[in-house]
Amino acid sequence: MTPSTPSPALQHPRTLERLVKGQATQDGAGVKLSRVLTQDLQRRLDPYLMLDHFASDQPDDYIAGFPNHPHRGFETVTYMIAGRMRHRDSAGHEGLLQNGGVQWMTAGRGLIHSELPEQEEGLMEGFQLWLNLPSQDKLCAPGYRDIQSDEIPEFETPEGVRVRVIAGHSHAVAGAMQRDLTQPLYLDLSLPPGSRFEQALPSEHNAFVYPFRESVDVQGQTVPPQQMAILRNTELATGQGHDGVALTAPASNTATARVLLIAGRPLREGIAQYGPFVMNTQEEVFQAIRDFQAGLMA
Repeated sequence: MTPSTPSPALQHPRTLERLVKGQATQDGAGVKLSRVLTQDLQRRLDPYLMLDHFASDQPDDYIAGFPNHPHRGFETVTYMIAGRMRHRDSAGHEGLLQNGGVQWMTAGRGLIHSELPEQEEGLMEGFQLWLNLPSQDKLCAPGYRDIQSDEIPEFETPEGVRVRVIAGHSHAVAGAMQRDLTQPLYLDLSLPPGSRFEQALPSEHNAFVYPFRESVDVQGQTVPPQQMAILRNTELATGQGHDGVALTAPASNTATARVLLIAGRPLREGIAQYGPFVMNTQEEVFQAIRDFQAGLMA
């Protein structure tokens, strides 16, 4: 465990703006999943573009995986809760994503990659988050980092909340990944029943929480499991902004709550998406399609 420093108590915690239910869909070669952050929420939750939650112990739901497909203009962050997935891409990167590990891929100017299960039975569960790239980095060189579970910093609060810091900073603990412009915060929280966790956030950053085990309360409002709560970041009547988020696991929970807390600095740039390509303008998307068809991403 990494030593942590308690943060000052929040003065103006964020409240819940609205709840969003995931949409059942399929991706790749038929992998069943719940799409929680959909395209219509991209501007509201800028710089994030998508969040998928896949979870099944039925091999037919995941066995075909995600064969070769292209990307350009953003980053994919895959967090594996249970199971094994092999990653390969056209830039020569390869890695095995296992329980508790993270694959952070920067598509940049474009590559082709695949993610295929290395198991034929048992539970497979995880998340894929899409993080936008600023316009200046849309055509950067592709990159990849395979982060094993033991490389993700963890700490425990005095109330027994276990915090895994995938990206950003929490209670003076630096996460496994940092980004200067989008400043992503990505925490996996384990809250025992009755416990509370506070996280400071800049008032202008967009933020949401997603409990995937048990429920969690945000300022007295309950967020049911497997629903996303978008958090308000509007200016207060006092002229001040919200200074963070406070989460409480109801004492009535029958087990430890598992919650993703995700936030980031909005880019406030144009968003033009066509499938696996996310650029700033439609013409840039058309160019991405032409480059893919010409074999320039391989």
